[in-house]
Amino acid sequence: MNIAGYVTWGRRSTLPAAASPHRVAAGWRAAGAANNVLKKLLDLTGAGTGLLLLFPLFVAVSVAIKLTSRGPVFFKQTRYGLNGAPFTVLKFRTMHVDMCDSTGVRQTVENDPRVTLVGAFLRKSNFDELPQLINVLKGDMSLVGPRPHVPGMLAAGVPYEEFDPRYMDRHRVLPGITGLAQVKGFRGETREVYAARMRLEHDLAYIRQQSVLLDVKIILATVAREFFSGKGY
Repeated sequence: MNIAGYVTWGRRSTLPAAASPHRVAAGWRAAGAANNVLKKLLDLTGAGTGLLLLFPLFVAVSVAIKLTSRGPVFFKQTRYGLNGAPFTVLKFRTMHVDMCDSTGVRQTVENDPRVTLVGAFLRKSNFDELPQLINVLKGDMSLVGPRPHVPGMLAAGVPYEEFDPRYMDRHRVLPGITGLAQVKGFRGETREVYAARMRLEHDLAYIRQQSVLLDVKIILATVAREFFSGKGY
């Protein structure tokens, strides 16, 4: 006889047994492990290929920086990494060397006098972030993830840790060169409550939803949104 779509043949029903919590948990762990492996492969192949293809651009930018302002080509700064551990992030230097804020607590604003002429172009196009491909190869960063913040970064005038108690949760994954918050338009200054809140909300949403497919979509959106029509400063 047929009961609710299940067939029985004069014996105990063949209703499928509910999956045990242990089996479900094991399945989620396996899926998570597979995604981590694929994400690592995407990071390594993407960063390695990017560095090779962009090598002429790296040379041109380096020469432009050295010819137009004194100081090093790269700017190094301590940022929060995985689980809040500090690491050194690399960027093309975009500010006059005597005006650089090594702490990063003072955020860059529109028409910031500290920014050099070449630096303004690099920040607008986001080319200043390209050296972070090296950070990805070193394992400090991922291509996609919450952007790495400096310790003590301010949100609406107070440290982010005080602004929202969930803030350190965003460090449960590797920081990224780009992220969901950036492609959704929440990048740059966090002086306003709404901007600071929405950046964190998108970072946490990425962690909940993360997958290699989402990473690919974010990378493509970043190329279209930032490199070809960037509005950074």
